[in-house]
Amino acid sequence: MRHKIRLSYDGSAFCGWQIQNNAKTVQGEIESALSTLLGTQVSVTGAGRTDTEVNAINYIAHFETPDEVSMNAEQLCYKLNAILPREIAVHEVSTVGDDFHARFDARSREYCYFIHFRKDPFCEKFSYRMRYPLDISKMNEAARHLLGEHDFSCFEKTGGNNTTSVCTITEAGWSTYRPTHCELMGAEYQDGDYIVFRVKANRFLRNMVRAIVGSLIEVGRGKKEPEWIAELIAKGTRSDAGTSVPGKALFFCGASYGEVCK
Repeated sequence: MRHKIRLSYDGSAFCGWQIQNNAKTVQGEIESALSTLLGTQVSVTGAGRTDTEVNAINYIAHFETPDEVSMNAEQLCYKLNAILPREIAVHEVSTVGDDFHARFDARSREYCYFIHFRKDPFCEKFSYRMRYPLDISKMNEAARHLLGEHDFSCFEKTGGNNTTSVCTITEAGWSTYRPTHCELMGAEYQDGDYIVFRVKANRFLRNMVRAIVGSLIEVGRGKKEPEWIAELIAKGTRSDAGTSVPGKALFFCGASYGEVCK
């Protein structure tokens, strides 16, 4: 019997999603917990990889349980949360068809990257503090060059095993936001102190979002013009693009499956 699992995790405790030898990973923790609960080895397949320290909200994965297992989905969810470390929260476990696949059935995936400009102890863990101003309008102008189907190998970490570097980005842009602690508790705040980059695509390459953000920051600082992003995509290499930003401020924030999950 196949189950879909929806979960969130704090990536600071893990060396990414994908299981590795001699490293703590999210996939490894979930497989260990399920195997303990069900008394048999269980493999878990996720919607996509996340790198070391990268976080996730509403991440989707699937796994199989033997037909003889009597535990229902609600019990599985409850008991998984009791076993898993506090950095991983399971929101829902549901039964799906045997043909559902968390990775291959995903039509799109979305990431968010958070930046703050003022010293804020309540943002340091999950946001990247920028110590110089950025021109958001120019960064959004540059981000428009990302839209559409392109070969994004200029933003791909070397050593990947993808068969293609072509992806289709449907949304990409920066906006300001007001954190909850400012909204609810009256913390000091000025418009533009906190910004977020959202990007949605059918697929992402290894390290792609962090390299894109690093490149857009080059534009925001005035070191490059917005058209530089188009030039990178057309003929650039990874060494031509901007430096990858820290993983702690990056969130996998959803995957779309259309009707396939129902």
